[in-house]
Amino acid sequence: MMNYRGYVAKVEFDAEARLLHGEIADIADVVTFQASSVAGLEKEFHAAVDDYIAFCTENGMEPQKPYSGRLLLRMDPDLHRDAARSARAADESLNTFVTRAIRNSIQESHPS
Repeated sequence: MMNYRGYVAKVEFDAEARLLHGEIADIADVVTFQASSVAGLEKEFHAAVDDYIAFCTENGMEPQKPYSGRLLLRMDPDLHRDAARSARAADESLNTFVTRAIRNSIQESHPS
């Protein structure tokens, strides 16, 4: 996985053209790049991210970030109630409770 300045590249190989095509993942704006080698692709990825940030800055826009840290959840009302009660019983906010539950679930499914 290629990471640069908080952005991640999604990469595909075009066998017919013998090119690697990349796109900045997890943002609504479409930012693409391509190269014929992995080293070239990494260089083009860095340039694409830098150009994207520069373009946004020059045009008074805030560059999108892949993950803002905000998440809207939809759940069954009974689950919502039970989670809120459990959070209150643990003397923590619902946000802290849900964050901890997600973190624990990830750690259980992907132990180090």
